Amino acid sequence: MQDKKPETATKNPKKANLLDHHSIKHILDETVSEIVSGRGYVEDVRLSNVRLLLGTVIIVIALFAQFYKKKFPENRDFLIACILIIYTKEKNAILFTYPPAGSFTSTGLVISSKLPRFSDMYTLTIASADPKSISANPPVELTKSVTKWFTKDGVLVEGIFWKDVEALIDEYSKEPKKGK
Repeated sequence: MQDKKPETATKNPKKANLLDHHSIKHILDETVSEIVSGRGYVEDVRLSNVRLLLGTVIIVIALFAQFYKKKFPENRDFLIACILIIYTKEKNAILFTYPPAGSFTSTGLVISSKLPRFSDMYTLTIASADPKSISANPPVELTKSVTKWFTKDGVLVEGIFWKDVEALIDEYSKEPKKGK
């Protein structure tokens, strides 16, 4: 049997606005999710559901803050509490997974990425969902310029990016060397 790889590079090239770092990061993050899912990791959506619930709570709090009976000087403490709740958020995690079926590890992955504003350096980190577990490997990180993965027209060169991400997953998955 042949390995099936997505044919998105030939059918629908992924194109980003090179002047918008959010657009670049979004395309890279989506592609990382596709690659990890293709390697047999199933997404753990529990945290996403919690985030949606928190978002709903934040919207309700914002509505209360907007239509609160007291005006600004009197409701200062209430507004400060609302702002503090709104700005609590998850670190740069883009994907949480369960362990792959049939694997000996008992933890999934936490995949996070960073693309700082005014920088071309994209950092992808793979870590264990449970770092205290005995089967957890140390986190691995890849930092590379996005100019290596995009053409001057903003099209993602998926083959190169795919190889880099798969190499990072392989580096994380390899057995740690035992000291004698």
